[in-house]
Amino acid sequence: MENLLRPVIVVGGAVVLTLVIGWASDLLLRKADDRHHETPLWGLLRRGRIPYQLVLCAALLRGSYDQAELLQEHRVGIGRSLTLVLIGSTAWLIIRIASAIVQTSYERYASARAQRDPARVRRVRTQVALIMRVVSAVVGVMAVAAMLLTFPAMRAAGASLLASAGIVGIVAGVAAQSTLSNMFAGFQIAFGDMVRLGDVVVVDGEWGTVEDVTLTYLTVRTWDERRITMPVSYFTSKPFENWSRGTPQMTGIVYWHLDHSAPTELMREKLRDILRECPAWDGRDYGLVVTDSTPNTLQVRALVTAKDADDVWTVRVAVREQMIRWLAEHHPYALPRVNTAGAVPPPGRVPSQTPWEEFRNDHRAYEKPRTGRG
Repeated sequence: MENLLRPVIVVGGAVVLTLVIGWASDLLLRKADDRHHETPLWGLLRRGRIPYQLVLCAALLRGSYDQAELLQEHRVGIGRSLTLVLIGSTAWLIIRIASAIVQTSYERYASARAQRDPARVRRVRTQVALIMRVVSAVVGVMAVAAMLLTFPAMRAAGASLLASAGIVGIVAGVAAQSTLSNMFAGFQIAFGDMVRLGDVVVVDGEWGTVEDVTLTYLTVRTWDERRITMPVSYFTSKPFENWSRGTPQMTGIVYWHLDHSAPTELMREKLRDILRECPAWDGRDYGLVVTDSTPNTLQVRALVTAKDADDVWTVRVAVREQMIRWLAEHHPYALPRVNTAGAVPPPGRVPSQTPWEEFRNDHRAYEKPRTGRG
């Protein structure tokens, strides 16, 4: 009876104690979260309750397993398994705690500067995301290394691995040259303020918003909801357009090709009226000028301003559409036309003559007169 009750009491007590401590900790965090609405720290810490309970349960079972006297022939394997679970859950808990602290710090910073300096907020957000990925990678590598060291064979092979570390490092460096360059490029993007999360960029002729930045790749969400994934080394080695660099205010251009009789002064007045009714126009500036001419058309350019790239697109399409409609309704002569009328003959030319007759008549004056004999 004692052999049966001992493992039940030890294992059951460890599980019950884990559940009680986990419930009490979660209750305290919930009360702290309800009391302090200004900080999300306590709510974020609650996300770590599962790894926290795993750490407690693994630690209690690992410490009390010898007293349970359960499956003694497999004591080494069970103890090592509990150690592996303890190491893995501890790494998981550390990542969750670090993520909660970093996220809380960022949200406090963003709430204080979101209105004054949104570009800097996006820069800090990019840096925080990359820092968390680095922390997660470092903790994960250390956890895996600690797990491997629990096996005696791995500890015995440590000396030989260290002896060949130089050669392996050189080979790995050559083989992973592209990966390492992308990682360094990721750090350069994060701390060099080249591109940030939420920036509007144009890469390879595609316009979109930076949606995700990692140590190796960057994702751009295009206007039609496609995702373009590019290595971060692209942004450090090739030119690209960043429309969110500095201030987000932008100037847009609208072109028309019109007839030479187009009423440009009336078009300026109409442009002003269109912009006054367009909510996306920020009111900073506008203008309309003739920038070029061809034998058939005039090139008319309008300049409009807006607070960001999305609004400048809205203003451009509204101005283009409404101006064309206004010209078609009130000044149809200003729209470009294709001239299909026949050419007017020059004075003295008979229009009914065929091309061969015109050629004969034009060259008759150059023919030598014929003279007879005698």
